[in-house]
Parts: sequence; C-alpha cells; structure tokens
Amino acid sequence: MAITYLKQVETRPAVEGKDIRGVVAQMLAKIEEGGEAAVRDYARDLDGWAGDIVVTAAERAAASARVPQELKDDIRFAHANIRRFAEAQKATMGDCEIEIMPGLIAGQKQIPVSSAGCYVPGGRYSHIASALMTITTAKVAGVPHITACSPTRPGIGIPDPIIFAMDLCGADLILNLGGVQGVAAMSMGLFGGVPADILVGPGNSYVAEAKRMLFGAVGIDMFAGPTDSLVVADHSADPETVAWDLVSQAEHGADSPVWLVTTDRRLAETVLQRAPDMIDSLPEPNASAARVAWAERAEVVLCDTREEAAQVADRYAPEHLQVQAKDLDWWLNRLSAYGSLFLGEETTVAFGDKTSGPNHVLPTSGAARYTGGLSVHKFTKTVTWQRCDADASHELALRTARISRMEGMEGHARSAELRLKQPTA
Repeated sequence: MAITYLKQVETRPAVEGKDIRGVVAQMLAKIEEGGEAAVRDYARDLDGWAGDIVVTAAERAAASARVPQELKDDIRFAHANIRRFAEAQKATMGDCEIEIMPGLIAGQKQIPVSSAGCYVPGGRYSHIASALMTITTAKVAGVPHITACSPTRPGIGIPDPIIFAMDLCGADLILNLGGVQGVAAMSMGLFGGVPADILVGPGNSYVAEAKRMLFGAVGIDMFAGPTDSLVVADHSADPETVAWDLVSQAEHGADSPVWLVTTDRRLAETVLQRAPDMIDSLPEPNASAARVAWAERAEVVLCDTREEAAQVADRYAPEHLQVQAKDLDWWLNRLSAYGSLFLGEETTVAFGDKTSGPNHVLPTSGAARYTGGLSVHKFTKTVTWQRCDADASHELALRTARISRMEGMEGHARSAELRLKQPTA
C-alpha cells in the first residue's frame, strides 16, 4: 500500500489568535458593562448601522413582500426538507424508564433548552440557508424562545431574504446585529430577548472566538473553523464533476481546504488540470477566494486501494465527505469520521449546504473525529431521574455507606445510612 501526494500543501504554523482574543475580550467586557448602548455603538462603528436593532413585525412583513415569489418558494422548499429531517431526528429521541433492581426505578427525559440564539452570517454572502438550518432545528426541538441575528448592510439592514427565512422558521426576535455584538446581545438577552441557553450558527473568527469565550456561561454548538471538504473518487467518477465539487467548496474562502483522495491517477491529473480554469470562470470575489484556497489549501492524494483511501479520509475527518465511487454501501459502512456524508455523483455538498435537509452546521478542522453537527440533540438536554421504595433504599444505603467510607467520604456514608431508618415492607 502506498500514498502519493500529487498536490500537497506545506503545514501551516498555528494561526496566532492573541489579537482576536484580545479584541473580543475587550468588546465583551464593554458590552457587559454598557449593555444595549455599547451594542449600538459597535453596530454603528463596525457595521455602519444606526437604525433600529429589533426588526418589527411590520418590517418583517415588508421585507417578505419584497422577496420574489420564486425565491420564497425555494426557501419554503428548503425549509420543509430541513424541518422533516429534524423531525425524523427528534423521533429517535425518547424518554425511558427501567426497574434497575426490585424497587429501584430510573429513567431519562428529553427537555429542550429554554432559549437559543441563532447567528446567521452575512459578510461576503447572504447565508439564507444558515437561518433555515439553525432556527428550524431549534423550533423542531421545542425551544420556547429563539432569537436570531445577522450582520446588517449600511442603509438596508438584514437582507430581505434572510428576514423572510428567519420569520418563516419561527424566530421570536430578530436583531439587526452581527459580529461579537450580535452574539453578546443574544447571550445577555438584550433588546427584549431572553438570555440564550445556547448559541449556534457559523460566523467569522471573531464570532467563533466570542462563542468560545462565552462557553460555560452558555452552551454552544461547536468550536468552528473554516469550512472544509473532501471528495473520494475512483475510476468510475467523472473528472469534471469532481473538479467542480471541489472548486465550489473552495469558493467559501481562502482558508477553506479541499481535498481529493482517489485511486485513479488519470482522474487526479485531469482534476489538477481543469480546476484552475473553472476557478477563473467564477465571478469576483468568488474566484479570488477559490484561487487562494486551491493554491494554498488544496491537496490531491493518490491511493492504491479503496481501503487505503478510506483510511486517508478518516484521518482527515472532513466536515463534508463526498464519495463518487462504485459500491456506495461499502463506503457508507466503512467510513467513520465526517460531519456529513454525500454518496454518489447525483448528490453534492451544495445540496447539503442549501436545501436537502440534513444540517449544514458541521464540525470542521478534524473535529468530526469526536462530534457530529447541529441537530435537535444540541437543543435538548437528556436528563435522568430515579426513585426507590424502602426495601431498595436499604440495599442501596448499606452498599453506598461502605463504598463511601472506603473512599473517605463520611458525610456520604451518613447520608445513605439515614435511609436505614425507613421501615421496609
């Protein structure tokens, strides 16, 4: 078995994050002290937004009315798919109850968090799909209060299609806010909101750092880095399709890695030849972002066997893993480290990013080795309970007291032994 890199990038030094951490820490401290006034200052200074922070019901309706009907239909289509998948996920979760020993009954309950803050990125692209993915999933999970925010555009606010999507999905409060100030406002329950129990949604490095710093006081979905994608392909794959699937993901940004792992040299060489021309055909700024990502972050790996290719894919643990190869069931059963898996040339990561249903908020930077993506589970607490009768209580008390004293925990032992005073049946 052999692995040959037909294109390999140099290992990058760890990105220095002290400046980002310092800036974010200072912003959070100022917002903690100054509250809504500090948030308004940051919105004005950083985003050029001096308008109202809360999007009113009338403004929601006006924004929705400006969205073309065809786009509304597309958004509703995606929303329905995402909702159906989230509902199927929820159906796999359930309460349970078991008699562990005679007289001792224990169980678990599924309880949604009380409030969620959903961050919808803006910046270069208007991420309609992120509104659908985060808010819909929280709603299906049964979260009682959902606040959503997104970066504004000067003189405009949040783009109309994003407001329409937020409203369609059931956001209780929409804030004209992006960046650290948006995350902080949701976590603190500013502008009439409810303090968030969990913050979810992708964002830039400042948003990610704000979520990291707030973690503990609130929950978060995951620590997110730049999006990444890997395609596994064999001789049966179409090089044009493989190349476009890689280029489309490089479009996300200059720091977004894309990888090709293949057992076919001809396919690999064709993709290497075609990808630069495809990138050049994109509009700006997409082409510039993809060009840097391809030059500095893309790798092409040639393997002897499919088992070797699977091992390489598991080692990368990509956010998105696409398989264009024969015997898809083998790959489905074999692969074990990915955020979301796309099987066959008939599907593509772009479907998952926008409309097909499974969530697109996924683990990046190899985190798929130990966690999955956003789901109804992230908005739900699995809690346990127990009760017992006097006979079971006596049995537990005797054993608990002995173990506790062996551990040196006399208070635990005495607490257990109090239960011996209860009369048995």
